[in-house]
Amino acid sequence: MKKLLFLALLTGFFACSKSGTDPDGSGDPDPEPIGEQTGPGKGEPGIVGMSGIEAWDKLTSAERNRVKGWNAIFMHQSVGGDLEDGAEANGFKFEYFDLASAPKGPSGNVFSVSNGDPMGKMAEFKKNVIAHQASVKIAIFKFGYADISDTNKEDIKTAYKKMIDELRTQVTGIRFVHITPPLIYIVTRDDGNAAKMNVAQWMKDTFKDKDVIYELQQIESNNGTCKLGNVLRICDENRSTAGCSSKNQGVDAAEGQGHLCGKAAVRISKAFLMSIYNAGK
Repeated sequence: MKKLLFLALLTGFFACSKSGTDPDGSGDPDPEPIGEQTGPGKGEPGIVGMSGIEAWDKLTSAERNRVKGWNAIFMHQSVGGDLEDGAEANGFKFEYFDLASAPKGPSGNVFSVSNGDPMGKMAEFKKNVIAHQASVKIAIFKFGYADISDTNKEDIKTAYKKMIDELRTQVTGIRFVHITPPLIYIVTRDDGNAAKMNVAQWMKDTFKDKDVIYELQQIESNNGTCKLGNVLRICDENRSTAGCSSKNQGVDAAEGQGHLCGKAAVRISKAFLMSIYNAGK
């Protein structure tokens, strides 16, 4: 009698366990819980460019909201602030983090070192990722438009890869979103965009099979339609002007800057959010 009672209880336990993992009774695997960072995988490596805007719009709200549950740190200056403003307008606010306060969901901070000091930015980024290695899942670094030139582009490639390789070794399960360096507005002569394009191509060639590349240059230039000769530039409708200014960066000068106008930032940030989604899923 005791043996029969035990078998009945055991059968009931397994029946309950099965129904708990397949609540709809379809026999198919259940979707991952919203916001859960899963497994040791790599997400979905590859390049997210113009098509990322439409891809984000096609996601269900439940899928988009998964991003809110993933601890990501985003370090940047200026144009990065435009991306954060655009993301917030789309319902995805980046919370503040620093060395003392850990990221909670998508979190951002501005580099303390100046634009034009890419080596200092990389050192600061690495320090922050290491400080929060117990909680951070996705790390996002963005160069400024004043950081890269013909004279330092090779040194930047070497230092950037060294930083990423070391973080990949030191922080278990870390995932990266690499951002192609932002373009400036040029009309009469190239002022560093060719060097930024060179670094962007290197970035894609080096990391696209492992990580997500947010192809900001492709989007800023409307898929390469805006250029001076063979050099890409940010398109008029995407840059900050008196008619459509950056929310927090003011209006750009005629040449030499490349902030995003508020309306464009809302659209462009969708591909940025899609990059984070691909990295985390």
